[in-house]
Amino acid sequence: MTLGGSSTPAPTGGTDRPRVVVSWSSGKDSAFALGELLRAGAVDVVGLLTTITETFSRVSMHGVRESILDAQAAAVGLPLYKVRIPFPCPNPVYEARMAGVTRQLRSESVTHVAFGDLFLEDIRAYREEKMRASGLSPIFPIWGRPTRELALEMIDGGLEATLVCVDPRKIPASLAGRRFDRSLLADLPDGADPCGENGEFHTCVTRAPFFAHPIRVRPGPVVARDGFVFADLDLE
Repeated sequence: MTLGGSSTPAPTGGTDRPRVVVSWSSGKDSAFALGELLRAGAVDVVGLLTTITETFSRVSMHGVRESILDAQAAAVGLPLYKVRIPFPCPNPVYEARMAGVTRQLRSESVTHVAFGDLFLEDIRAYREEKMRASGLSPIFPIWGRPTRELALEMIDGGLEATLVCVDPRKIPASLAGRRFDRSLLADLPDGADPCGENGEFHTCVTRAPFFAHPIRVRPGPVVARDGFVFADLDLE
């Protein structure tokens, strides 16, 4: 089969499907990519791979609490492979810790990592380079999908998410904490990508069609840090 331009072996039976982990940011794109893999049924999704900034016990960049990440994994019914990194994190440290987890994945017969990237060629090239060194192959289940249509498909398909990180240089800081819905799309400024692929925003998913149950969260403070605006969420 072919997923976003990367080939995986055609399945010949239930136990022969490629074993895949999903690069899980806690946000909508990785969630939608996971949903597409589960729907197609051509690969065996065996886990979620997430980078945690250990200094704060939060998902790197998104700022989502580790407790919410754990709740997402429980709702999906998949184990988490956590790459713990310090803050700040020198690149050699990041690569060494990621290498340790990818060795574990290979020892468990994982062959591929799926990413929710949409159209940024430099990001894809970076992932492909790093995956070659790891011995794992990348796949991109939603690569090249028009982002306006994709955003509406996410929303209309029952995926619920909150903007937890906003780049105020690209969209209004006041959008931090907003639900990712049609109203949000209407309020994005001209030139902003509807899926935030250019770094306009990052999200936290609390409901998806493949979640066993929604994740109940309550909003916390909104803070500016390191040039970004973060809207905290906590489990109810």
